[in-house]
Amino acid sequence: MKKFLKNYKSIIILLAAIIIGAIVGIVFKEKAAVLSPLGDIFLNFMFIIIVPLIFLSISTAIAKTKQPKRLGKIMITIIVLFVLTSIVAVFIGIAVTYPIKLVDPEDGQMIRESLETQTESVEPVEDQTILERTVSAITVNDFYGLLSKDNIIAIIIFSILFGIAINMAGEKANKLVEVLESAYAVLLKLIQIIMYYAPIGLGCYFAALVGTFGSSIAVGYLKTFVLYTAVAILFYIIVYSLYAFIAGGKRGVVAFWKNIIPTTVTAAATCSSAASIPVNTEASEKIGVSPDIAETIIPLGTSFHKDGSIIGSVFKIMFLVCLFGTSAGIGQIIIVALIANLLITAVPIGGGTISEMMILTMMGYPVAALPILTMIASIIDVPATVLNVVGDTSTSMLAARIIDGKDWMDKNKKIEKE
Repeated sequence: MKKFLKNYKSIIILLAAIIIGAIVGIVFKEKAAVLSPLGDIFLNFMFIIIVPLIFLSISTAIAKTKQPKRLGKIMITIIVLFVLTSIVAVFIGIAVTYPIKLVDPEDGQMIRESLETQTESVEPVEDQTILERTVSAITVNDFYGLLSKDNIIAIIIFSILFGIAINMAGEKANKLVEVLESAYAVLLKLIQIIMYYAPIGLGCYFAALVGTFGSSIAVGYLKTFVLYTAVAILFYIIVYSLYAFIAGGKRGVVAFWKNIIPTTVTAAATCSSAASIPVNTEASEKIGVSPDIAETIIPLGTSFHKDGSIIGSVFKIMFLVCLFGTSAGIGQIIIVALIANLLITAVPIGGGTISEMMILTMMGYPVAALPILTMIASIIDVPATVLNVVGDTSTSMLAARIIDGKDWMDKNKKIEKE
């Protein structure tokens, strides 16, 4: 029992804080929003370390890879796995929502009326082509733009290029690598300090979240939430167990479930893929994924691999289809869901606005429908984030199986002993 409490004390405290927060939100409802600032303190601390965390983790992981062929293999494997697993998520989303009406005409009328005041306040979005939006998402026009969490994809791309440049510089860059590794070690200790406040911050955050959204979901939204949550749970249990089995057999499944709980709790509590990077990277390495794979695929996955968001995009598309009485082909849904999710940033509730605008534009719906998608994004945010984060863990296992062979778990254990 003592060993159990020692190993899981932090998780138990975190879960207890979240449960207490949820109860406070249910009991006090909108009044629980007064606790929101205490939750914001924790989230703000996490946000200020996102940029250096992504930069240092990716650049050092690539810089330390002394085998160019291995680096190339890692990147190619990651891209292929991201595409394949994303397609699986899209098809599952379509299979669930295509035969079901997420909202009836009567509910649709009620929703439109309830959102009229919000629609009036929607700011106009600059009219850009898909190519222009893509360029804006992957690059910035000044260096200081890389210091903002709003440009996560640009930060990731810069980190990859910076790591490759260090690798190409060879021995001349050794001192820089040492500096980056030292900075990374200090940053991880800073995260450890911040996490001491996590139970208070996350408990208050959950109380405000539940209090705000718990009693304001219309019938159509409630149906969407229940169905999405059911799909997310089944996807989490079945699909990720299957990925773990493909990667490491029964042993891989055991290792996956033994180490995935802290990642799941962090993702559910923070509703942020970026905030879950440290604990998710640690979980992948404990499972047996080599550091260079885990420290590359996890940060990349925060923007480029989002199973939960992709399934959520399918739900948003089908919600609009039912609401406006239109139709959409399966091919169109697949393309829109995949493209829209390339532009989602790894931030909490509301971070998918660009993606939602992409859906409206590509599907031909009016900008006035944006609040509808924003509310859907809010109510499915917790299960979607869990799938986004845990999907990176299972994908890292698949990558390890492809790159390091069938004995990848044993190879990494040997590295740890050395």
